[in-house]
Amino acid sequence: MSSTDLRQTPLHALHVELGARMVPFAGYEMPVQYPSGILAEHAHTRAAAGLFDVSHMGQAFLEGPDAARRFEALAPTDVATQPIGRLRYTQLLNESGGVLDDLMVARRPPRKAGEELLFLVVNASRKEDDFAHIRRLLPDLRLGELGDRALLALQGPKAASVLARRWPKLVELPFMGVASGAELGETGADYLVSRSGYTGEDGFEISLAASEAEVFARSLLREDEVRPVGLGARDSLRLEAGLCLYGHDLDETTSPVEAGLLWSIPKRRRAEAGFPGAARILREIAEGPGRRRVGLRLEGKAPAREGAEIVDRDGAAIGRVTSGGFGPSVGAPIAMGYVASAKAAIGEAVDLVVRGKKLAARVAPMPFHPHAYFRGP
Repeated sequence: MSSTDLRQTPLHALHVELGARMVPFAGYEMPVQYPSGILAEHAHTRAAAGLFDVSHMGQAFLEGPDAARRFEALAPTDVATQPIGRLRYTQLLNESGGVLDDLMVARRPPRKAGEELLFLVVNASRKEDDFAHIRRLLPDLRLGELGDRALLALQGPKAASVLARRWPKLVELPFMGVASGAELGETGADYLVSRSGYTGEDGFEISLAASEAEVFARSLLREDEVRPVGLGARDSLRLEAGLCLYGHDLDETTSPVEAGLLWSIPKRRRAEAGFPGAARILREIAEGPGRRRVGLRLEGKAPAREGAEIVDRDGAAIGRVTSGGFGPSVGAPIAMGYVASAKAAIGEAVDLVVRGKKLAARVAPMPFHPHAYFRGP
């Protein structure tokens, strides 16, 4: 895709002004880093507050009678009993139990009597396919794509105190809670704020009108604790947090059980099934999957990237790396990948083959860096 074919987010001009190095990503021209560099941006997010532009993600409202229960025909989460004002992580599944995409689903107050309203955030690379899939399988519900909105993420231990200067009520928002600007005490502004993110830190994602995004972003960047952060540090932060990236750690052949996402399938859904690929997923729950996503700690200093073959100490192939790089907060190279279940035990010694050279590693627990999600006062 040429640069002229790439889409731009509402903050594109601001990224350029701030000296960002722009790269193609999921059909958009996005900032990979700013002049301070990826390591500094990563460290700042862990210590204070990093501002990310994630406006390339897909946002939509799904509404209609019984929309929450109806959505359960596409994903293995429990939306029917999900309280209004709460957010959940789940996956869209195909009939073989593979992951079409992973996404966030929030319940919002209905706009019409007798209906229900869901707010969806899906991956940028999958949004057109996701929305077509939802429309095809739920044709009598209304799916409204929100292409006129931006999405910003403020992540880090000081994110809450920064945003509380604007919205004092925000400190009361629980992890995976969602509130509108009006619910936070600001009238006349169309904000939707969730306490969530993709870094392992406490943080927030703010959906707002594209026309207001630059003014809002500049107001945050004026705060001493806030610096802009690009895709490079976003990837190293999520890798340290042990979080999947669609198209790398998840795809249409991978089940949630293989990926270590069983926690996202509530007991009611396991008991009732009724979601695509239930037969495979329930079998894997009962019998165990043939392979599992694992964390990998390399014993040297050289990193292993996506695609590196994983072999046991006898040289037999047992899997492949799906994400890898240097963990700045860990101070060492780390990776994730899929290995045969018999080789997935913590501490299992393996080798990662990089350009014909074996790099010693061990299966390690995830996250590599402790999560710091807000768990309440």
